[in-house]
Amino acid sequence: MIRAIKSFNPGNISLFKKKLFKWSEKFKTSVYLDSNNYSNRLGNVDTLLAADPHTKLPYTDKNSLVKLDRYINKTSDWLFGYFSYDLKNEIEDLKSDNSSEFYFPNIFFFQPKKIWIIKSNFVEAQYLNEAEIENDWKQINSIDILKVSVNEMCVKLKPKLSKIDYENKIKKILNHINRGDIYEANFCMEWLSKDSLIKPENVYEKLNHISKAPMSVFLKQNNIYLLSTSPERFIKRIGNKIITQPIKGTSRRDFDKSVDLKLMKELSVNLKERSENIMIVDLVRNDLSRFSFPGSVKVSELCKVYPFEQVHQMISTVESEIETKTSVVDIIKSTFPMGSMTGAPKIKALNIIEDLEVSKRGLYSGAVGYIDPIGNFDFNVVIRSLIYDSVNKNLSFHVGSAITSNSNPVQEYEECLLKAQPMISVLK
Repeated sequence: MIRAIKSFNPGNISLFKKKLFKWSEKFKTSVYLDSNNYSNRLGNVDTLLAADPHTKLPYTDKNSLVKLDRYINKTSDWLFGYFSYDLKNEIEDLKSDNSSEFYFPNIFFFQPKKIWIIKSNFVEAQYLNEAEIENDWKQINSIDILKVSVNEMCVKLKPKLSKIDYENKIKKILNHINRGDIYEANFCMEWLSKDSLIKPENVYEKLNHISKAPMSVFLKQNNIYLLSTSPERFIKRIGNKIITQPIKGTSRRDFDKSVDLKLMKELSVNLKERSENIMIVDLVRNDLSRFSFPGSVKVSELCKVYPFEQVHQMISTVESEIETKTSVVDIIKSTFPMGSMTGAPKIKALNIIEDLEVSKRGLYSGAVGYIDPIGNFDFNVVIRSLIYDSVNKNLSFHVGSAITSNSNPVQEYEECLLKAQPMISVLK
């Protein structure tokens, strides 16, 4: 598929991004990916908008990766979409029987008619129909972002687990760890609001403003919205190189700079947090070794603490080299779901957390991103995210933490509340 490509200089990039996002509201299906000018991002792309499907991969819950592989080969074009958490049930002999107010197919991807890419100080349009580019450019620039939109909001969030129930479930995981069943498990709980009313675009802009996360996503598929300010990269391919960046280890930030630096230092030397991170690094190294050149898997960054707007995060970077012919599907099959959202050993941990959690994760713990025409790709881990169904009026988010032998149930609950705070604050 050949696309018409045209570059523009919008002058004020920040203003153009706001107009571009506002313009995307008119489409029933769109994906907006924003790195928020994060200084440590990989590559030169800051923002991507894909809108108006030309083709779609039909909703699928069986043989999904085989169908995706065919779709990639058939289109040979940009594809945007997601892998939901329950894709794990197709990759491994697993199941998900918990309840959910939402339905997500295991895989959803579409080929957009219109793509806008923001790189440094210029903007690039990639369209299937060249004749539409100039008109859309004019439309976007004519948008008045100062025009106040209606922002009615009705939200009554409640956790689906009480504090006592949560702590009892953590104790059960600790029993599994003490018996030697697992070393680590990522346990999550859902907050749900029924009969909700929000303006998704407005809430996302607020959430993104206070978080400024490097893997942020606004995804819209008809009545379903994902508002994600994820700091975590699941996996990225650049040519023959694979990069994955698991996050394990979280601490709060403080307005006092000296206190904030102290918190950052304390996280960097915290034995429990480092242990969590290193266990997942080992799991990820094993996942990558399944399809990478022998000896090419390396940890280029171990347990480095990065400051974000709301929290400090401990991040490791694992890289490997692969053959050119290695497919997207081969890589996803070996690495999904992200180790930071599961535990170690992965399959045993997945079974245990499925048994103890009370609701399906859905898109949470899954991944959203893109595949380009030559097979490069980039996907986030869906965390710090709101899900909204504008027809059924359900609003939800999940939070979780890694449980190891050193975990304290009360402290793990407090970590979940820390991660929930940005979502709760924008919904007040």
